[in-house]
Amino acid sequence: MSRVAKKPITLPKGVECKVADGAVTVKGPKGTLSFAQAHGVEIGIQGTEVTLKSADANTTKHAGTARALIANMIKGVSEGYQKKLELVGVGYRAALQGKDLNLTLGFSHPIVFKAPEGITITVPTQTEVLVAGADKQRVGEVAAKIRAFRPPEPYKGKGVRYSGERISLKEAKKA
Repeated sequence: MSRVAKKPITLPKGVECKVADGAVTVKGPKGTLSFAQAHGVEIGIQGTEVTLKSADANTTKHAGTARALIANMIKGVSEGYQKKLELVGVGYRAALQGKDLNLTLGFSHPIVFKAPEGITITVPTQTEVLVAGADKQRVGEVAAKIRAFRPPEPYKGKGVRYSGERISLKEAKKA
């Protein structure tokens, strides 16, 4: 069996995990998440620990992935996830209009991005955007969609980038 799957997951205070009808549901202060139980993986809950094991010794391929997904859901409903984006460039800025994100990225028109259900977008400064939510996959997906409007270009580094992302700049053409 996978080494990852052998490690039990401890449930923090205020988080509840249930397995019913082939689905795992995790409920906590930040929301409720669920996913379909992987085929061939048995999930057991004893007190504040969730353990996983393969139903068959020959098929252990889904146990580690299922454990990682459950651990991410537990962390998401207790602490939440967030991605920080930075806008680099002259005149590049972001603003919130209700729940919609209004981006000015050097195009002839502003870009209006509607936040999906379960995702919170905040703008601490004009050049920073915070994407937060309980579902790790959706937070990353929304951040990637916002970044895709104007990815960092390789000559001056202008564009939307993740906080801490390092852009390797190319040397300009010499005369």
